[in-house]
Amino acid sequence: MKKRLVKIALFSLAIAISSCQEEGKEMENVDDATESSALLAKYTPVRLTTDLAVLTDRQREMIPLLIEAAQIMDQLFWQDAYGDREALLNSIEDPDLRRFTEINYGPWDRLDGDKPFIDGFGPKPLGANFYPADMSKEEFEQASGQSDELGEAFTSLYTLIRRDDAGKLVPIAYREAYAEEVARVAEKLKAASELAEDPGLKTYLVARADALLSDEYQPSDLAWMDMKENAIDVVIGPIETYEDKLFGYKAAHSAYVLVKDLEWSQRLARYTEFLPELQKGLPVPEQYKQEEPGGESQLNAYDVVYYAGDCNAGSKTIAINLTNDPEVQLQKGARRLQLKNAMRAKFDMILVPIAEFLIAEDQRKHITFDAFFQNTMFHEVAHGLGIKNTLTGQGAVRTALKEQASAFEEGKADILGLYMITQLIERGELEDADFKDNYVTFMAGIIRSIRFGSSSAHGRANLMRFNYFKEQGAFSRDPSTSTYRVDFDRMAEAIDSLSEKILTIQGDGDYDAAKAMMERLGRLDEQLESDLARITAQGIPTDIIFDQGMSVLQ
Repeated sequence: MKKRLVKIALFSLAIAISSCQEEGKEMENVDDATESSALLAKYTPVRLTTDLAVLTDRQREMIPLLIEAAQIMDQLFWQDAYGDREALLNSIEDPDLRRFTEINYGPWDRLDGDKPFIDGFGPKPLGANFYPADMSKEEFEQASGQSDELGEAFTSLYTLIRRDDAGKLVPIAYREAYAEEVARVAEKLKAASELAEDPGLKTYLVARADALLSDEYQPSDLAWMDMKENAIDVVIGPIETYEDKLFGYKAAHSAYVLVKDLEWSQRLARYTEFLPELQKGLPVPEQYKQEEPGGESQLNAYDVVYYAGDCNAGSKTIAINLTNDPEVQLQKGARRLQLKNAMRAKFDMILVPIAEFLIAEDQRKHITFDAFFQNTMFHEVAHGLGIKNTLTGQGAVRTALKEQASAFEEGKADILGLYMITQLIERGELEDADFKDNYVTFMAGIIRSIRFGSSSAHGRANLMRFNYFKEQGAFSRDPSTSTYRVDFDRMAEAIDSLSEKILTIQGDGDYDAAKAMMERLGRLDEQLESDLARITAQGIPTDIIFDQGMSVLQ
């Protein structure tokens, strides 16, 4: 382990050198065990359960098949993020360190800027294992720029970049690189489809199986959007691009197995109706809001029964907004899935203790689960607002902003989520809601998410917003109590001004402006770093890990 502390004061100078060396070795082992236990303490365990009694017999039979498919995706994400899982884990004797490595899908701490925590490892490659570790950006751009066809293959979401026998960069399709694994996943999905009672779910499962075998995902995305009445859901495939911090091109393998909460979903369904009207009212010049959100967006609540791969690495997702395909979004909208059981765990175990420690005492009454749920929910809904394609002819925003795209999209969703909540409260559409609850809970949520570290798009987005709010006077810090207080009027102003800045950068496809803004505002100052250290010293975990699978559900 790095940074081992040999505490010489504990050794007697009268002991023989050989004895000192032996005792020093024992002290190193103690330090190793203590450090690995401290690393593991960043996470608190949560059992992922749900009421299976609400499901039919056939639906209950589907869940093991979907979990088995998800477990294969978990193996593929190890390939995305690191490489040979078994060789790495078998080299680690300390059980806590081995478990921490499993949580991080490699030897780099995702909650600490991807710093290596095992001896012998340097910085994590920005491109993870999607590209050769020795490849430069210039080499990639030269190779991909030789023709339009090569450019499309190199920048595809679904190709690995490798070297051929001559050392030349070549793209390899996921369906070829992972042929055996995706064939097994497809088999599980098709077996589950035979049990599906909902026609939409049956169609989606078959389409998704075919997509894994062909790397053509749009038909299955459309089928997923058409699925309305299903009680069981699975989100599976190479989906998000957060793991690729070199370009943000490559999608990582992931899976969720979900059970719909029908009661909560009925309560939420109406809010997507407001998207077109809210799009028109965005605080940004007219040209940046000309796109119309798709008219078939859905908003539902679920219990998660299994996480695998990308969504299970480091900090855990508590809401999903898909699809990412901008053509599908414009045609059909998107589905927003609120993961209620995981969300409740984070609120109770992490956000409330942070608020009680760092939020001004008289504002703690504004920390509520309903506000946390709304903030998270409208974050996902807000992904559907704004602009998907640049106004400057550079194609999709996510392509133009490269590795900055994910953090800016998360930042946009956070800030426009608050904008939506404010607008809906003013119109009387959120019953019994108080925007003060949302603002104060949001402030505590910023601090919670900053702890995810600079390697997380969500962590960087929250840090950028924290510093912007600080500049705008949206909150203050009382040095006598070391607590934060929200200025409600100034926060409302900051929401509008930051919304305009982010949407303008996205619409312009201005990579340089995005990078400069992140470099200026994405910095952790000494005061905030000290406050985060105080939270850790209180024993408040940074995130959750799961006890999950059929053994938990039965």
